[in-house]
This record gives sequence, C-alpha cells and structure tokens, in this order.
Amino acid sequence: MRKRPRWRLNQGVQRFGSAFMLAGKVTFHLVKGRISFRNCMDQMALVGPESVGVALITAAFVGMVFTIQVAREFITFGASSAVGGVLAIALTRELGPVLTAVVLAGRVGSAFAAEIGTMKVTEQIDALHMLGTDPVDYLVIPRFIACLLMLPILNILSLVTGLWGGMIIADYLYGIPRTIYIESIQNFLQSWDIWSSIIKSGIFGAVVAIIGCNWGLTTTGGAKGVGQSTTAAVVMSLLAIFILNFFLSWALFGGESNLIPTF
Repeated sequence: MRKRPRWRLNQGVQRFGSAFMLAGKVTFHLVKGRISFRNCMDQMALVGPESVGVALITAAFVGMVFTIQVAREFITFGASSAVGGVLAIALTRELGPVLTAVVLAGRVGSAFAAEIGTMKVTEQIDALHMLGTDPVDYLVIPRFIACLLMLPILNILSLVTGLWGGMIIADYLYGIPRTIYIESIQNFLQSWDIWSSIIKSGIFGAVVAIIGCNWGLTTTGGAKGVGQSTTAAVVMSLLAIFILNFFLSWALFGGESNLIPTF
C-alpha cells in the first residue's frame, strides 16, 4: 500500500508546527527591533495600494447585493429606516474584515508563498544564510508588518465603499432617502464596532502573512512544489480566516445583548 497520504498528513502537521514557530520568531525579532524599513515600505506598497482596487470593487458590490437582499423585506415590515444600520453592522463586524482578508489571501498570500517558495527551491534562502542574513528579518518581518498595518486600512476603505454602494441601491431602487440611510447608520453603529473590525482585520493580516511566508519557506520539490505550496497557502489562509472569525466574533460580541436600538 502507498504511504503517500500519510506523508502528506505528516507534512501538513509539520507545516502547522513550523508556522507557530515562525510566528514566535517574528514576535521575538520585532521585540528586538530587527526591522528593515526599506523592505517594509516595498511590501506595504504591494499589500496596500496595489490591492485597494480589488478590495473596493468587492466591497461596493457586496454592499449593493446585501441591500438588494434586505431592503425589500425591511420595507414590507415597515422598517426601511433600519436598512443602512443593518448593512453597517454586517459590513463592520463580519463582511468587511472577512472579505478583505479573503482578497488579501488570494492576491498577496499566494504571492508571498510563490516568491519565497521559488527562492527556497533555487537555494536563494541558503545563500542568505551564507551571507549572514536571517531570512526571517529580510523576508518575513517586512511582509508581516505590511499585512498587519495595511489590512485594517483596506478594511476601513472597504467599509466606506460598501456603505456607499448600499446607499446608492437603497436610494435609486427602493426610494429610501439618503438622510434616513445615514441616520440609520449613526443610530446602529457604535465605536466598538469599528474597533472590533480593526482588531479582526489586523489579526487576519498577520495570519495571512505567516501562512504565506511559512508555506514558502517549507517548499520542496522544484517548480511543482512551488505551485503546490502556493495553492496550499491560499487554502489554509482561507480556512484560518473563517475559523478565527468564529472565535473572534464569539470573544468580541458573544456576551452582548440589546444590540439593536429601539425606535
């Protein structure tokens, strides 16, 4: 019988273990102040400005689709004034950080895994060791900082864009005045919702960076291995985002009650 499936399972477990070890190394190096600011700026440009278009388009259409789905039902029950507020809560607490992180995992996490994986199989990582350069300092930390800082910014921009898209649909298709839509957002949305969204997106960005870099650093098997690592990094990033989202939502909002204001 073939033992390949067991080998794959063992490799997956080893990669998870190495991912946790890499996260520890990144934390230790950050505490010691080992940061390459030039590399950080390059990676922030890749994660932020070069990803903003995809993130905003995604957010705009998500906001419009969500409004289409709920506006008619709310109007039927005489709650048209709550459409903007419900969309704001949904985007801020869940849809915004999760979908922005998904976009980041597909666009940036895969690039991290492919780039570092190619360096691994072509022995460029070994060359860095020979030159006395720590790959964690040179490759991982700039990408980690870029995702940690840029994803919350992308998330806030996505939130504004999604609310704007929802407002257009609510106004032109369902006749909900923009003043009522904006007032609904102000009534429903709280400052903690914004902060929770920033916390979530920052954690998601850190996870995407760690998984993408770790899967790249553990790549074996030449060009085929690079492709497999890239695919696996995206899949594992998505799974990690969805699983972490449950625990973060439970931790941040699990004990809340009376969230919806009465009119």
